[in-house]
Amino acid sequence: MSVVRSLLRRSPVQARRRALVKTVLYRVFMVCITVVVAWLVTGSTGEALSIGLATNLLKTCTYYGYERVWDHVSWGV
Repeated sequence: MSVVRSLLRRSPVQARRRALVKTVLYRVFMVCITVVVAWLVTGSTGEALSIGLATNLLKTCTYYGYERVWDHVSWGV
């Protein structure tokens, strides 16, 4: 447990705002890819947009949290 605590004590390298901007821009790019693939599979623009927006909203939130956790890990830095 002390190893985990020491790894998580590190101060953040980047500001939260920077991580948020990176996350949003990356997810916008991923929404476009998901919508195109979903459209190719379903042939429906409406379904493709629904799939793209729903999956990427969830992925955006989880990616931001994941980035914030890793920002406190000193391993490999």
